[in-house]
Amino acid sequence: MAEEITPELFNHLVELAALELTPQEGEYLRGELNNQLKSIDELAAIQIPEGTPLAAHGVPFPPELRPAARPDEAQPSGLNAEIVAGAPETAEGYLHVPGIPHQELD
Repeated sequence: MAEEITPELFNHLVELAALELTPQEGEYLRGELNNQLKSIDELAAIQIPEGTPLAAHGVPFPPELRPAARPDEAQPSGLNAEIVAGAPETAEGYLHVPGIPHQELD
């Protein structure tokens, strides 16, 4: 199994991410992360025969069943004016959002 996320390591990660968690939230999230690590270990332990082709998912999805790819083209929604009108603060037709405070990491 992969190394378990210790309380010390978890607290370090919480500090790096600048999160504010209660002790109960921290223990819950640490437990969930450790469960994810266990799941990854279980998947990694599955023996896959050499030469098995890669698949996006576990069921066959032959080309004749796939929907035709459509071109990826930007299309205006026509709602720009309504969206901007509903915003609490705008500047020259754009939404104005407050800056995100951050601190430099060593």
